[in-house]
This record gives sequence, C-alpha cells and structure tokens, in this order.
Amino acid sequence: MERVLEPEVMDSVEDAEGYDAMDHSGANDAFIARLLELGVHGRVLDIGCGPGHIALQLVTQKPELEVVGVDLSENMLKIAEEHKAVCAQGDRVEFLIADAKGLDFPDDSFDTVCSNSILHHIPDPVPFLREAWRVLKPGGVFLIRDLFRPDDVAAATALVDLHAANEAEYARELFHASLCAAFTPDEFVDIARAAGISGAEVVEDSDRHMSLQTETE
Repeated sequence: MERVLEPEVMDSVEDAEGYDAMDHSGANDAFIARLLELGVHGRVLDIGCGPGHIALQLVTQKPELEVVGVDLSENMLKIAEEHKAVCAQGDRVEFLIADAKGLDFPDDSFDTVCSNSILHHIPDPVPFLREAWRVLKPGGVFLIRDLFRPDDVAAATALVDLHAANEAEYARELFHASLCAAFTPDEFVDIARAAGISGAEVVEDSDRHMSLQTETE
C-alpha cells in the first residue's frame, strides 16, 4: 500500500478536543513502560506532546523527572495546560509551541528524548529525527514510536476493527488515516540512517507500532 499523507498539524479546536477524548491509555502505558525499561532520566523532551497525556503521566510516575513538551498545535497545548493545572506534579512539566523540524534548543540539551505518534504526520521526517538526535546528550535515552503501515487497506481496516471497535467514528477514521500515512519498518530504518542516527535500532512493538530506540544494555 502506498503512503497516503494526512495533515501535519491537528490544530483546529475540533481536532484537539477529539484527539484528547480518545482512549490512548493502552498505547501510552506501553510507551511509558518502554521509557522506563530504557532508563528514562533527568531532563526529558517529549516531541509532539499533543494534549500532554504522556508528559504528565511520566512525572506522576517519576516525580524526579523534568519534562518539556513541545507541539506545533496551539489548541493541543491549551488542553495540555488544562491537564497540567490539575496534575499534582504539573510543576515538573513545561509546554512550549515548537516545530519538531527546527527545535530552538542547544545541542545536547536533554537526557531523554521521546516522541509518540507524530512521525506519520510529517511528509519528510528526516529533519525531525535529525533535530531529536541533535538535542539528545551523548548516551542519552532515545525513543521515537509510531504506527507502521499495513500491507493494504483491508489490513488497516482490520486493525481499526480490532483496536478501536468501541471508539467514536471520528476516532476510527483518524486511526485508519494514520495507519495509511505511516511508514514501514524498513522505511523507518532508512529515514534514521538519513538523519545520521547511530547506535539505535528499529523494533516492532506490536501489530501496529514500531520504535526507534537506543539499544538496551
């Protein structure tokens, strides 16, 4: 199946509220579990933080972390700030508007750099990965997770039916579009190589997720 692009930024109020209302708990829990396995520590950058679910869950589970969440959607960040206001560890998180393809941080700024499910939104993600790698301290924790593209439309539909059977139609359509916009694992390897990333591997995490991560010891 050929890749079918979707919008790079989900910036309407409807998009932000619809995304926030979806049940991301299973995927978010798995993502955070992997970060813990990899040794997440110190100052953390969450690229494409959306409504802030992962950043706030991270500091709730590990209050010693300091997390900076960045996103290009103002409406997503407004919702993130609302969630931050009622989070007991919210003062450990800062949300900023930023373009993942050109981050305004010095080299080697973060001990951990992570991103969940924005790769498929970007037509050419090489600059995004290059920037994510640039701001990571040498030897730091790196985790970029995304969906991977199924072989055909029927397979994408089957995944939606399996994992989003109880979601609203908006959520089901968004999930399907995201699967069709995603890269394959082989494409992800090529993208990482083009971005100059070394010492990391691409792994398939589930029937729909893949990750570029620093290798565990």
